[in-house]
Amino acid sequence: MARVKRWLFQAIWAVAIVGVGAVAVSLGLSTPVRALPSYARQTGQGCPACHTNFPELTPFGRVFKLNGYTLSTGESDIPPFAVMVIPGFTNINRDQPGNVPPHFGPNNNFSLEAASLFYGGKIVDDVGAFAQATYSDTAKNFNWDNTDIRFAKNATIFDHDLIFGVDFNNNPTVQDIYNSTPAFGYPYASPSLAPKPITATLIEGGLAQQVGALGAYAMIDNTIYTEFSLYKTLPQDMQRTFGIHPDNEAQINGVAPYWRVALQRDWSDNSASIGTFGLAANTFPGRDRSQGTDHFTDIGIDAQYNLVSGSNIVALEGYYIHENQDLNATFGLGNSANPSNTLNSAKLKGSYYYSHGDAKYGATVQYFSIWGSADTGLFAPGPITGSNNGRPDTHGWIFELNYLPFINSNITSLWPWAQVKFSLQYTLYNKFNGAGSNYDGFGRNASDNNTLFLYAWLAF
Repeated sequence: MARVKRWLFQAIWAVAIVGVGAVAVSLGLSTPVRALPSYARQTGQGCPACHTNFPELTPFGRVFKLNGYTLSTGESDIPPFAVMVIPGFTNINRDQPGNVPPHFGPNNNFSLEAASLFYGGKIVDDVGAFAQATYSDTAKNFNWDNTDIRFAKNATIFDHDLIFGVDFNNNPTVQDIYNSTPAFGYPYASPSLAPKPITATLIEGGLAQQVGALGAYAMIDNTIYTEFSLYKTLPQDMQRTFGIHPDNEAQINGVAPYWRVALQRDWSDNSASIGTFGLAANTFPGRDRSQGTDHFTDIGIDAQYNLVSGSNIVALEGYYIHENQDLNATFGLGNSANPSNTLNSAKLKGSYYYSHGDAKYGATVQYFSIWGSADTGLFAPGPITGSNNGRPDTHGWIFELNYLPFINSNITSLWPWAQVKFSLQYTLYNKFNGAGSNYDGFGRNASDNNTLFLYAWLAF
């Protein structure tokens, strides 16, 4: 217990030093703090205009994204680059020997979770981008990250207002304007050194950064949002150039269609949306073409509600995804016990933020659940990451406290767009990889993976 307390104290102290250092770098007085720095310089808007809690978007933030990141006051001559750094500390309820990279210990690790460089903003008239490249200390790798490049126009057709455009991106749902789909859904940061559930649906990051997509989208009368895109796996040499390791990935045969429809309404201080999204893909498992393809069909429904009223902000988001898996190729290769399976994923999150003076204080709770077919070929026993009964079922909760010390203030003249968020996050598992106790067949319980994660999110 004394050892844990000592590590906890050191973690809090380290995160505090990082945050104070970020402020100290920018000492001075007085122009308004901005949101994502490059966008803030371009629009002249403060962080709360686009974000309830970055990266969570307000209605204005969604309009900015729809318009291709090009809305501008024309007053900034600084190139549209920004930097994000996330240092963190991870404590797990029970050590996990052998399940971390060799340069980290089995528990109580400090890490640089991410250091990202962004190009964010207008490129030319009607064309803008959100493009991210990230270095991870845990993976010891630098790679391209979420990327979304848009051409957008506004028009009036038969008395209906229309925002429409063409989009290129590298991760299904990264182009979405709502925070109720996977790519920009909660948790916005999570510990890379904690045990992860044995599986997830394909659309929940299974193709991230391995693919490129070209699509078209439209928002009609600020009410109906729709999109259609086609995804294709990028060539292996291109992936390696971008820092992605293509070995053993699910390679799309041809193209994979993605669709999205949502209805939204903004009224007074409220906004709400409800929608559906999905992906269909034929894939070669592990890039192996010898047994043909598997087929995945992911269909999701989602909803979101936001209230921004004075000092009070409420955000509710959730989604449910059902995945049908026809595993003809995986079964033929002897890597699954069943020729077909189903997998389900659900998340429901609520948060409350209160603005007071210069600062904002917040609390978030999320329930998450994964469940599906038992398959002893896909899900086998193994220390920490295995499943003793061949089931993927994982259920739990995430609790998070946030402190944004100067989001509403005038903080610096040297770099007025700097921003920081301090967070304490706790993940609690009721079930992990199929069971609550001895889930891996080696005596590990779901609660052994409960994780405390302290981190600072700095943007400048």
